[in-house]
Amino acid sequence: MTGTGARRGTAAQRVRGEAGGAPPVWSRDFALFFAARAVARLGDTMLPVALAAGLLEHGYGAGAVGLAMASTAAAFAGLVVFGGVIADRFSTRRLMIGADLVRLGTQALAAGLFFTGHVVLWQICATGVVNGMAGAVFQPGVASTVPRLAADVQGANGAIRIAESAAQLAGPAVAGVLVGLASPGGVFAAHAATYAVSALCLLLLRLPPLPPGGRAATGSGPRAFRADLVDGWREFRSRTWLWGVIAIWCLYMIAAWGPTVPLVATEVVRNHGPGAYGLINSALGAGTVVGGLFALRLRPRRMLRAGAVSLFLFFALPAAVGAGLGVPAMAAAAAVAGVGLSFWSVMWATTVQTQVPADVLNRIHAYDVAGSLAMMPVGQALAGPAAGALGADRVLLIAAATSLVVAAALLAVPAIRNLIRTDTNTPAP
Repeated sequence: MTGTGARRGTAAQRVRGEAGGAPPVWSRDFALFFAARAVARLGDTMLPVALAAGLLEHGYGAGAVGLAMASTAAAFAGLVVFGGVIADRFSTRRLMIGADLVRLGTQALAAGLFFTGHVVLWQICATGVVNGMAGAVFQPGVASTVPRLAADVQGANGAIRIAESAAQLAGPAVAGVLVGLASPGGVFAAHAATYAVSALCLLLLRLPPLPPGGRAATGSGPRAFRADLVDGWREFRSRTWLWGVIAIWCLYMIAAWGPTVPLVATEVVRNHGPGAYGLINSALGAGTVVGGLFALRLRPRRMLRAGAVSLFLFFALPAAVGAGLGVPAMAAAAAVAGVGLSFWSVMWATTVQTQVPADVLNRIHAYDVAGSLAMMPVGQALAGPAAGALGADRVLLIAAATSLVVAAALLAVPAIRNLIRTDTNTPAP
């Protein structure tokens, strides 16, 4: 950790100083935040089903579905860094409530379009762009909220990860039922309702204030905004473990995760049918729940080292599909991969939230999210041409090998593998 960060104190250290004997994880306020995250995640996992079913029903093709989904992702990825600056300058709770209310409005509008049968692609894409912009304002505040509500940051992240994984399992199934019983418009209405529930939970939340000096606002106007943006970048760049992980993660997104997602879907559906793909996705989701449970129990002193070791498990999924194994073996491999990904995500989130000064945490998290997502579309876009040139099975085997290289690269960087956790909720070495 840098000297600056040590002087100012991390978010977790500040909260521990204020919280005194507060429960490590579960309290009224954390329960409200937990419910808000779980319900919102449930709605987000319903959206792809609604978009696909609704646009196909109105005569659009797969390209239109992809464009509608990309509109949200592009707006989010392009603006989340600016959202981090905004979150460090204003009340994160009010910003998150406002973002939820905006998304409540866009999804209610989309529901109305589908209910009336007046579906125009540019309108659906426009609502997606606004959704992505609201998400870019919402997401940075998540990082700083967790350590302000729970003394045990790792336990809190593990609990949220389990809830989000369970929601990811249930969301597509709930969406399928709603499409069958009502229409795609019913799914959009339900999605809007999840944002209403999230906003209500956040409204009832009592978020502890940051101590004096805990915010880094440097005035108003474009010049001050740029100064805060540059200051966030300086803080990001000063931590070798932080930018080192993001740099290595770009390789992971381009050559491992990016091609694995579309090629696993294509290969499994082509050779075994959509039912098999659904089973493999469910196994992946179940694995992420198990990984979250492990993250609740295991308290490694060097979290990034432990997380990097768990990432070796991801190798199983692309390797099993690339090798042409049977459906049971691929489902088992997906579950193993889910354990590794989930455990890593909790270790990483907890590290960022406990190592970074509270007054720049939102901006640092925004740079983290932007860097993590930036290369995923590149990997997905290259998957098709690479599969055409080499064969999908070979590309998946290359992705499996790359995932091993990525985990090894994380362990090879001393600043990453030797970083000691700073929170006190771990046994002494």
